[in-house]
Amino acid sequence: MAMSPDVPSADNTPENPGSGSLSETPDTTGGTGGTPRRGRVRGRRAAMMAVPATLALAGIGVLTAQGVLGVTLFISGMPFTVTAKSLDGTGFEQFGALDTMADGSPNAGDTGGQVLVVTSAIKKATLDGLCQSVDLGGTNLLIKAGNGSSKVQATDLTTDSTLLTGDASFNNIEIGNDASTLTKAGVQGPIGVFSQQADTVHIDNLRQTNYKTTAGTFTLPGLKLSFSDTGC
Repeated sequence: MAMSPDVPSADNTPENPGSGSLSETPDTTGGTGGTPRRGRVRGRRAAMMAVPATLALAGIGVLTAQGVLGVTLFISGMPFTVTAKSLDGTGFEQFGALDTMADGSPNAGDTGGQVLVVTSAIKKATLDGLCQSVDLGGTNLLIKAGNGSSKVQATDLTTDSTLLTGDASFNNIEIGNDASTLTKAGVQGPIGVFSQQADTVHIDNLRQTNYKTTAGTFTLPGLKLSFSDTGC
């Protein structure tokens, strides 16, 4: 399950799906004249390849993937929490990536407007007891669904995460694939990037910190949106 030590060369840089190559969005120092931090960008490229392997060794499943809808999405830079009692997925893929904020985002800080994420895709997913919350500063926007007999259903579900916990199991898992060759969920990642895929995934007590979610279809029975002093 160990990842290959090979790191892409400067002229074979993995591209972030939907947002151009990493070299086209160099990390800059906020408020200091925009001087590129080339060492930090190269470090992120290496880390991008290591993250999925680390999660696999920890027995953690992640739901993320980028570009499945064929559009470029700039993240707000505000993380949100997603929890579920359980998730069952058919067609699972996972690889590392960088998400990018819009130019001038007040949430960029000293990151240069980029966030290192784990990108995974699930072709078809069922979630029991979905909860999603985002801290708006003093209050939380809270969304709940699928707590009754009807569960949340999603197709082409993708999320970009910086943290995930839960008890995960996989069926027919392949670890160490090149991300550009993935086939289980219909999403391909950057060439030369470490990845994994499986026929099915099951996660109990799912908890994620996400920066982006997309889906082809998303059915939310018993949807409730409210403001709350506490999040998920």
